[in-house]
Amino acid sequence: MRPSRARSGFAPAALAAALLLTGLSAVRAAPAPLIVGGARLEPVAFAALPGFPGADPAGALVAFRRVCAAPISAHRQPSVAGNVADLIAACAKSLTVPPEGAAGFFRTSFSAYRILRPDGRPGFLTGYFEPELPGSLEPGPDFTAPLLARPDDLGSRSPYPDRAAIEDGALGAKAKPILWLRDRVDLLVLQVQGSGRIRLPDGRVVRALYDGRNGRPYTAVAKLIVQEGHLPLEGLTLARWTGWLRDHPNEARRLIRQNASYIFFRQAEVEEPHLGPPGAAKAPLSPGIGLAVDSNLWRYGLPFWLEGRLPGAEEGERGRLTIAADTGSAIVGPARGDLFVGSGADAGVAAGNLRDAVGFVVLLPKRGGGL
Repeated sequence: MRPSRARSGFAPAALAAALLLTGLSAVRAAPAPLIVGGARLEPVAFAALPGFPGADPAGALVAFRRVCAAPISAHRQPSVAGNVADLIAACAKSLTVPPEGAAGFFRTSFSAYRILRPDGRPGFLTGYFEPELPGSLEPGPDFTAPLLARPDDLGSRSPYPDRAAIEDGALGAKAKPILWLRDRVDLLVLQVQGSGRIRLPDGRVVRALYDGRNGRPYTAVAKLIVQEGHLPLEGLTLARWTGWLRDHPNEARRLIRQNASYIFFRQAEVEEPHLGPPGAAKAPLSPGIGLAVDSNLWRYGLPFWLEGRLPGAEEGERGRLTIAADTGSAIVGPARGDLFVGSGADAGVAAGNLRDAVGFVVLLPKRGGGL
């Protein structure tokens, strides 16, 4: 399922311009902290990381360049780990690195630190994906759930209407559908994942991208299903709990409305089918490489080495080099990650099965990017 990620697709001049636009090339913060989010960072030699840099260092290099080229406002946050100026220097250095030099680039431009939680437990990794769902530009008998655009007054009203109120018409004329999905279950799946591909009746595929939320608390509907005894936790998959909701429409309406959080979307074209949607770093996510991290602790663009066998791993692969490119409300803590697995139904199965204890090693940029 994982497409080739060896293509760079970047113009050096464009990337250099993007780096200059950050206005941060002369900024230098204090040395990287040895404590992040309560976890201790223990220096470790690359030779002591079995399997490093994994099966696809060239793909990680391309993903790193994508984040470098994006206009990352989070680079301006002084409190997160990862020196801004040194990371920008590593971005500039990466422009001259050929695919076969990717492994050497990460070894010479970064220093590795194992993330040790105070409770001694390993980190925790889950997976997420981009669903592909049937949809339409117009409502009809087969497409009854509106996908709403961001209202003009979102953020100016406090508190903003919750899910139940929005479904009952609280937004009035401000509720403007951009697309229509089959039912409220598909809408929930799309809102949980944050983006998705929508296949229209004529075969064309468009993308629905996150464009804001109502600020209400999120409640996991799958958790409610288990708590009420409708399905057991063991063996609970996306297909199973969404199937149960469709088989019980009245219960589905009641349970889904308990999730007060509501996500709004914008429509976009699918420009590079082998890539996922833009993450919080505003760069397209690379399947199997794009990693969601706690953005209150870590800077986008930092490489992370995940110790363990991951989905789609090649024979003998003992770890994976990933790039921090996204975040999520449930991704909290220094050794917590959510791996973008890919797009479509197969990716959804793989993402649902990924709930593993893994070791986290962060690669912090050397002074001047190791130049």
